[in-house]
Amino acid sequence: MRTLDLFAGCGGLSLGLEYAGYEVKLATDFKEYAGKTFLKNFENTDFLVKDILDIEKNNWKEFRHYKKKIDLVVGGPPCQGFSEANRQRLSDDPRNKLYKSFLGAVNFLQPHSVLMENVQGITKVSENILKEFESIGYSGSCYLLNAKYFGVPQNRLRAFFIFFRGSKKDSDIKNEKINFEIEEEKKNCKNFVLNDALFGLRELQAKTKKNRTDLESDKHGYKKEVVKDKKVNDFLKKINKNKEDKTIYNHLARYNNDRDIEIFRLLPPGQDSLHESIQHLMPYSNRNHIFKDKYFKLDPQKPSKTITAHMSYDCNMYIHPSQARGLSPREAARIQTFPDYFEFLGPYGKWYEQIGNAVPPHLANIIGRAILRSV
Repeated sequence: MRTLDLFAGCGGLSLGLEYAGYEVKLATDFKEYAGKTFLKNFENTDFLVKDILDIEKNNWKEFRHYKKKIDLVVGGPPCQGFSEANRQRLSDDPRNKLYKSFLGAVNFLQPHSVLMENVQGITKVSENILKEFESIGYSGSCYLLNAKYFGVPQNRLRAFFIFFRGSKKDSDIKNEKINFEIEEEKKNCKNFVLNDALFGLRELQAKTKKNRTDLESDKHGYKKEVVKDKKVNDFLKKINKNKEDKTIYNHLARYNNDRDIEIFRLLPPGQDSLHESIQHLMPYSNRNHIFKDKYFKLDPQKPSKTITAHMSYDCNMYIHPSQARGLSPREAARIQTFPDYFEFLGPYGKWYEQIGNAVPPHLANIIGRAILRSV
């Protein structure tokens, strides 16, 4: 299955599809640092650093080589204009230019099938989206999947649209098979919690020197570290595909001020800003109801809360369950099921952004296999 990945980011979807047996021919994203990460980790895929709006203005010149030669187009175009869904076509909303371009790319490339990922809120306009794809010859279904039921140690609810070129009847038959495959995976999947993802990573301390994201040490961690006696568990065997790689990338703590570090230390796992243990330190105690989620310490015995790109700003909502700091990028990547040998490049904050925006590779693998079994 030859694949083209639009809005690819660092490659979570592409990695999972490669696991499933797909051949990702080309990936695109307008962010240069995402392209560097992608190229570092994918040896056989071309990457185009370009805005899809510019590709469209250029009459899809960069895609002409792939026209009618691609089996699957995937991507997660941002769609902000949900509220107008009942009054106009989704692609007519000026806030949804990227969604419209995704639709245009599919229409130009004419793949056999399409996989589109988005936030849960997109389901409010799922009927609208299905009709728009039908208008260019594709029929499909929408799946609302929570990653925590598929071996991903994270409460992550996302929408996945799967379309096939051709009649609605044929698409319905294929999507019935896909639904069966996904439900079977859910039934037979071993599920994991946060502790499984954090297993074996050594302790770190938060940095106390501001604006020193480059600072590496035994205390704060390293961008790249070779671990002589790397411990493994079932979760690590799964995400690392039993590959015995002793290198750990991006396990590096971030800066926190003294007050936040003390809050991190005092707050019990599973508790937020309202907990009595930190009220004497809370900077916004008179507005606690507004800042309820300003701090949250993760529970090691439960799936993590959703890993998001907001972590690039701070990790106060992602406090390590037993260490007075936020999660490191490697810990966030493990929760997203990226293997330990997957290296994130670019500025430190952009590591978190790339990780948070990605589709968990393990979930992408499951969806990819379900599609393959249906065709």
